[in-house]
Amino acid sequence: MIELIAVSKTYAGSNIKAVDGLSLKISDGEIFGFLGPNGAGKTTSLKILTGVLKADSGQAMVDGTDVSLDPIAAKSRIGYVSDNPEAFAKLKAVEYLNFIADVYGLDSEQRHKRINDYSSRFEIRDALSSSLASFSRGMKQKLFIVASLLPDPQNWVLDEPMVGLDPKAAFALKSIMRNRADSGKTVFFSTHVMEVAERLCDKLAIINKGKIIFIGSFQELKKLEGEDTSLETLFLELTEKSGELAGNGDAVL
Repeated sequence: MIELIAVSKTYAGSNIKAVDGLSLKISDGEIFGFLGPNGAGKTTSLKILTGVLKADSGQAMVDGTDVSLDPIAAKSRIGYVSDNPEAFAKLKAVEYLNFIADVYGLDSEQRHKRINDYSSRFEIRDALSSSLASFSRGMKQKLFIVASLLPDPQNWVLDEPMVGLDPKAAFALKSIMRNRADSGKTVFFSTHVMEVAERLCDKLAIINKGKIIFIGSFQELKKLEGEDTSLETLFLELTEKSGELAGNGDAVL
């Protein structure tokens, strides 16, 4: 289970909160989508959850562990795919995967099986002896998805995971997300792809200007905003409405 409790963050040199009193609870067995315009606070929220950034206030909890108080224990429960697949360019892909396996303490049998399985599913097995510097954006994305799955994490956190993926890889990713949630694990991902969120998510949250403006299922959103409307249309209407309210100094929620 993942929980963000009244989390706020302001970057140095700015007087605007990137995340403003954000609270979310994502239960085991859910695919939870995180939607919002560019600059809404999605990546900041995910980086606070995974311990990459420290919140100014509030708590980030992973399976009952406070990320700021016991970061190693919390991170051991997370598999994370960042929004920027750039790291360790001089390493070969298999060296990078073995490094991740070492970090999580996987034995030889576990790492061999999972590396072969996931690299085959994302069709990068034949490229594992190549350096990361030679990988395309899409190949790096596939590699980092594979790496995030090696520890079989209870909580899988992905920031815009569909970017750069070809249709076959995107299908494989969505299938794995569904299977993991169905087995009782937590999947939390941000996306701009409304069709994916509409079809895949059990619940979703929409964030704008650092504040949550909706939490619930797609069906609940339709009841609030319009039964015969797509998620894309509802998203645009809701973010525009919340932006106007924020501009007038009114509360978004």
